[in-house]
Amino acid sequence: MAGLLGLGAPELLIILVIFLLLFGGAKKIPEFASALGRATGEFKRGQRMIEKEIKEEMEAEKKKKEEEPEAERVRKAASDLGIDTEGKTVEELKLEISKQISRGGQ
Repeated sequence: MAGLLGLGAPELLIILVIFLLLFGGAKKIPEFASALGRATGEFKRGQRMIEKEIKEEMEAEKKKKEEEPEAERVRKAASDLGIDTEGKTVEELKLEISKQISRGGQ
């Protein structure tokens, strides 16, 4: 905010209060302060939501990267046992591997 006509935040706030007194009367100051408080709260809520979304996305990406090697190992094991891996999820493959092993690899 500094730089606007060489005025800093305190000077601009004083000018705003004087402007409100002259044109809005003393009754407008509490209304303005209330609206400013609500706007600040809404801004902070939005900021927290964005930070939360970014954190969740980063965690999901990390989890995905951690799961990729497991998926490759499961697909290789299934393939080694002669199980068709095409179009199957890792969980489906794990179940088929388990069945195959319990049957004795037949």
